[in-house]
Amino acid sequence: MLLIHCPYCQEERSELEFRGAGDAHIARPTDIASISDEDFEAYFFLRDNPKGLIFERWRHIHGCGRFFNAARDTVSDKFIMTYKAGEPKPRIGPEAEQHAPVETYEAVEGEAQ
Repeated sequence: MLLIHCPYCQEERSELEFRGAGDAHIARPTDIASISDEDFEAYFFLRDNPKGLIFERWRHIHGCGRFFNAARDTVSDKFIMTYKAGEPKPRIGPEAEQHAPVETYEAVEGEAQ
């Protein structure tokens, strides 16, 4: 079970108290009614899914109910840090856990005999 630190409650709680709410720091259109269908599709549906460090929005639904942001490593599922919504995206340096590349089935598929 993961423990997630809520920056508002100032304590670590079980992952069961939280819900993910997608990517953090998304540039939202100022006038969504005037954008093209392609731009709307890109804004609303298309997201990157990188291995490694990502920034996400989370909500402490069974606690304070507030949204906050988190930096999380998708390889280890480790939360590097959490911070209040509205705060700028932090710069995460070498202190963040680094991983060797993960070998995937797709990467070795051509090597199968």
